[in-house]
Amino acid sequence: MKATIVVLSDPKSGTEDAAGRVFNALAAAYDFKAKGDDVSILFQSTGTRWIAELSSSEHPFHELFEAVKDTVAGVSCGCGDVFGASEEAENLGYDLVNDNPIPGTRGLPSLQRLASEGRTIITF
Repeated sequence: MKATIVVLSDPKSGTEDAAGRVFNALAAAYDFKAKGDDVSILFQSTGTRWIAELSSSEHPFHELFEAVKDTVAGVSCGCGDVFGASEEAENLGYDLVNDNPIPGTRGLPSLQRLASEGRTIITF
């Protein structure tokens, strides 16, 4: 099984829904990883802001994030630029993914490429 989990929810919304989505994304990644499956996590859209939040040892999901952070494929470059998360993601050591050259941006992750590799794409 190959899966990519895409986090789109916005931590700045402050809603339980946004927190619930990222929590379930991390929990799904943990489940796939624990079962030995090929799993990766992408942070895209306003979800690019989660990297800074989850990297803080004060965040309630930090321990779970630490358990799966080796599966993080990266942060959407174009989205990170738009939503102010690129610099912090890079400073924390995460790759900016830009293999889908969208006009007017520095590029986004290519979901088509992931699907063509046989990956199941799950969004949160």
